Amino acid sequence: MLKKLRRRVKIVVTKPFKKPKKPFKPSTSICPPPPAPESESEPEPEPESTVLPDPSLFFSRILLSSPLPTNSFFQNFTLKAGDQPEYIHPYLIKSSQSSLSVSYPSQFHNSAFIYQVFNADLIISGSNKTGPDSQQSHVISSYSDLSVTLDIPSSHLRFFLVRGSPFVTCSVTSIIRIAAVPDSDPQYQSILDRFSSCYPLSGDAVFTKPFCLEYKFEKKGWGDLLMLAHPLHLKLLSRDDSDVTVLEDFKYKSIDGDLVGVVGDSWVLKLDSVSVTWHSINGIGEGSYDEIVSALRKDVDALNSSPITTASSYFYGKLIARAARLALIAEEVSFLDVIPLIRKFLKDTIEPWLDGTFSANGFLYDGKWGGIVTKQGSVDTGADFGFGVYNDHHYHLGYFVYAIAVLVKIDPAWGRKYRPQAYSLMADFMNLGRKANSNYPRLRCFDLYKLHSWAGGLTEFGDGRNQESTSEAVNAYYSAALMGLAYGDTHLVATGSMLASMEIKAAQTWWHIREQDTLYDKDFTRENRVVGVLWANKRDSGLWFAPPAWRECRLGIQLLPLLPITEVLFSDVGFTRELVQWTLPALGREGVGEGWKGFVYALEGIYDKENALQKIRNLNGYDDGNSLTNLLWWIHSRGDEEEEGYGGVGKLCWFRHYCH
Repeated sequence: MLKKLRRRVKIVVTKPFKKPKKPFKPSTSICPPPPAPESESEPEPEPESTVLPDPSLFFSRILLSSPLPTNSFFQNFTLKAGDQPEYIHPYLIKSSQSSLSVSYPSQFHNSAFIYQVFNADLIISGSNKTGPDSQQSHVISSYSDLSVTLDIPSSHLRFFLVRGSPFVTCSVTSIIRIAAVPDSDPQYQSILDRFSSCYPLSGDAVFTKPFCLEYKFEKKGWGDLLMLAHPLHLKLLSRDDSDVTVLEDFKYKSIDGDLVGVVGDSWVLKLDSVSVTWHSINGIGEGSYDEIVSALRKDVDALNSSPITTASSYFYGKLIARAARLALIAEEVSFLDVIPLIRKFLKDTIEPWLDGTFSANGFLYDGKWGGIVTKQGSVDTGADFGFGVYNDHHYHLGYFVYAIAVLVKIDPAWGRKYRPQAYSLMADFMNLGRKANSNYPRLRCFDLYKLHSWAGGLTEFGDGRNQESTSEAVNAYYSAALMGLAYGDTHLVATGSMLASMEIKAAQTWWHIREQDTLYDKDFTRENRVVGVLWANKRDSGLWFAPPAWRECRLGIQLLPLLPITEVLFSDVGFTRELVQWTLPALGREGVGEGWKGFVYALEGIYDKENALQKIRNLNGYDDGNSLTNLLWWIHSRGDEEEEGYGGVGKLCWFRHYCH
């Protein structure tokens, strides 16, 4: 029975439903490096984790033979009772007790946070007359990049939940399509009527060529397909390459900005090319070498006197990536004497994790969901920031991949020896292919509809997935591209660069808040220059580890680690100035760490190099993933003139040639 609860809905019945094609099966192949046999190591089965949930409760049996998504847009449907809502644009969808509830959400907002309110506008359920052995919960029968198919066996209902569809499509013996009519506007109703007979079954995102992503929706029925695009889609949508029509006045409200109607089943999104370089984009003048070399000597000497004592995969990763930065800076300032010491340090600290000889922790392969977990994380959900339940994989492994890429660059023989392990770490979050014999799911963290990553793994949240640090997400894909450079793998270079570009664009769209922006409510915009934690269904000014008033932490967590690609992430000089000016008063608070101050001064150096340099020289400490050497490198590579837009455009030409 259909229960209309609150708002007006549109119900359309079209021709009978036909069974869809074989369910989508996630793949194993990573971005394929040459030669193919070395593309991915073959992890040995490990003792089962004691903390991971059982995927067989909600996934169909045919899907259990392949690795499963752990950070997906429908993750709540797979955890605990499976009854927490998920935001599948433009609706909040909740499945429980043999029914599915649909909400076209309203928003609550103040200066500290924004969230969408779930109130069931419609509940769809079948007969309540079920046998004692019938399954009361839903089953995920298939999924793809942009969709999930949800079956409720006890009610004989199948829902094709495709992201961006203004309709919720349900199969019984015919298709029932349901849509909210915003403001009960008859013009909206007319448009919905016109496109009601063509419905999407699924949607895939295809990497067709460098910095180009194509959406392909599988559709049924007759006529053209109507979907919805969020603001970043509209920025990237290529009208010349897509056979689509944008309905500018057909809009649904969303926490991500207005969702605008797009007619067409194939979209082409084009991104700005991003310069992936080992060294600074603009270079460093020789007059600055001496100061950097002086700091470099001390930081390299400290590698021997201050061994790594942490067993945390996150903090350990930051420390080895910090050391790898020293090697690249040494190359850039032509002080190669320290490279042998750095190479030894990297080999001594990385090999135990790759060989499985690091007694305090280590990487294991989990065959239940298909991925890498840590020893500590396999028995404790709180260990390694939840890495054992697939939290933050791109953060932790991104640091390891960065350090490995640098070591491969300076020691190719080592790189050849450890190539399988290196590619396996990268593939855990960067697997792109669709082969059936998979070790890892496709793009574990990256959301191909929102065009950014999610960090929260197999943990149930009422507001869906979340991500705090966009800059560490950028680091993961940038580091994968560097690994491609080190191994001569042009496909990996192209894929990592493209994902980094999308992550940057998404951060600039949804995390960076300019004074004149209208995407968010005016109260939230007035008080915030950057989002703390961004959820699928919420925007929060606070952080996991700090309250909203600690603005220096909010800036820092969206900046670290400081890298050449940071210049692209903060290419808008006007916004960078706004962000720093908003943050500086917080530095007067008692107890502000020197490491956080260093990140604020680093951004200040984009528009006020000399003032920032003096502040950095007076620091008494640095973030554990940063160093005085790195801060001086950053400031001295700023150049002498302010530039709007992407820096170092001339450096992009090699990439276009390299990829083609």
